[in-house]
Amino acid sequence: MLADRAAVAPRALPTLDRADTYVLAVDLGTGGPKAAVVSATGRIAAHAGRPVGLELTADGGAEQDPSAWWRAVVEAARQAVAESGVPVASIVGVGCTGQWLGTVAVGGDGAPLGPALVWMDSRGGAQTRALMKGRLPVMGYDVTRAPRWIQLSGGAPLLDGKDPVGHILFLRHHRPDLYAETAVFLEPVDYLNLRLTGRARASWDTVAGHWVTDNRSIDRVDYHPWLLGASSLERRRLPDLVPTATVLGGLSVEAAEELGLVAGTAVATGTGDVHSAAVGSGAVADFAGHLYIGTSSWVSCHVPFKKTSVRTNMASVPSALPGRYVVIDEHQTSGASLTWLRDSVLFAEPPADGEAALEELNRVAADVPPGAHGALFTPWLNGERSPVEDVTIRAGFHNLSLSTSRDDLVRAVFEGVALNNRWLLGAVERFCGRPFPSLAFVGGGARSALWAQLHADVMGRPIRQVADPVLANVRGAALVTLLALGRVTTAELGEAVPLTAEYRPDPAAAAVYDDLAAEFVHLYRRTKGIHRRLNARKLGSV
Repeated sequence: MLADRAAVAPRALPTLDRADTYVLAVDLGTGGPKAAVVSATGRIAAHAGRPVGLELTADGGAEQDPSAWWRAVVEAARQAVAESGVPVASIVGVGCTGQWLGTVAVGGDGAPLGPALVWMDSRGGAQTRALMKGRLPVMGYDVTRAPRWIQLSGGAPLLDGKDPVGHILFLRHHRPDLYAETAVFLEPVDYLNLRLTGRARASWDTVAGHWVTDNRSIDRVDYHPWLLGASSLERRRLPDLVPTATVLGGLSVEAAEELGLVAGTAVATGTGDVHSAAVGSGAVADFAGHLYIGTSSWVSCHVPFKKTSVRTNMASVPSALPGRYVVIDEHQTSGASLTWLRDSVLFAEPPADGEAALEELNRVAADVPPGAHGALFTPWLNGERSPVEDVTIRAGFHNLSLSTSRDDLVRAVFEGVALNNRWLLGAVERFCGRPFPSLAFVGGGARSALWAQLHADVMGRPIRQVADPVLANVRGAALVTLLALGRVTTAELGEAVPLTAEYRPDPAAAAVYDDLAAEFVHLYRRTKGIHRRLNARKLGSV
């Protein structure tokens, strides 16, 4: 395990009124990081972002440059601090969140050895499937081992390879020299914390997706020897663990100089994007649901129990809040479906002003009636994870005719994402054993009033649009940091998240979508075999 490098003890916290206490929060999204200066009352004083490229390969690879992450974080953070006008002495903490289930191979000098494999990378699927099938495979998992895995960790390595186990096995099999040089494999957010503090650590929540920790006791999480052996991961190449929502260390001198902050400023443990969105949505009570739409989407909530559903591929794992679990599930391409339509279908080249183009798509879709004149879109551009795990399923437009217009196709994409989220909602509510009275709506997709109303109509639930929804993750990271510093209590977290509007289901539109929802799921069941035959060999699934 990588030794601590240039670590600095946290400085003493200054005595400040709550309104004058701030933290710097960073959200490392797939499209690039956002940074924000956030007060202890939840007010976002300023924020900034920077784009980072994503390299996709035909064999299922999805890579980003960790050094580019850091450069973008520094630029965004400096801009946010400068525009906030907050004295750096009043910034008492730094906290990060980021895309979960990614892998950075770090050498003995603390530098990345190559590109990060992000959550979309499926190249380790063949190795994972070989590892997991064992002697008596059912649905790809050895029935003699799978119950033990679920009992201890809540889940098991994903058969599509889109998690750290798959990534690490891929590197060991296909890039053995890089693997041999690796001192520690880190989640993206834990890599950022290494840059901030010089300490390579994971928290109980960030490491949960490795499926090698015993999560049965939420207050005592640690690596389990049986899980390490079953996964064939080497403990010496994994980070030491620290409790959730605690202070990891002080900001190093080098990082402080780059960010323009005070050395020794407390750095909190990081958290994955699913975890921070649950906090940043303000839905922090048990069974208070939220809907997130970014590149991907999910429906989630905090729960007081550890549970796993193999059939729908969801589980409750340690959350960003001490003593709590959070439900994890994912629809792979929600917002990504809209950007795909914009960049790969409607325009010969990506438009110079992508945000303006998305606003135009919203306007176009709003003029088309519910049901898109019969056009139906299934949004599985990169396979699916929940409520079914299916690496070979692919997207499609269905029921088109000569009268189908471009505007109908745009509306169909908006509706297809919502229909998929309805399918997911049903699975999550069954998992929790109760319906959600309403859903807090966060993420970039929540900026769209059309999508908010459409989800209310499709899902049959009031949708509560959170203020600054695109900043929900960064606000969640800030609130977890303040919690770690003792500047807020868990009970106060929900009060720090304001709402913008509430959208209630329209009965006439809901009736249309009730009919479409049944056909949507039927389309998956009737076409999954076709997609498996078309794509399995290319993706190494056979």
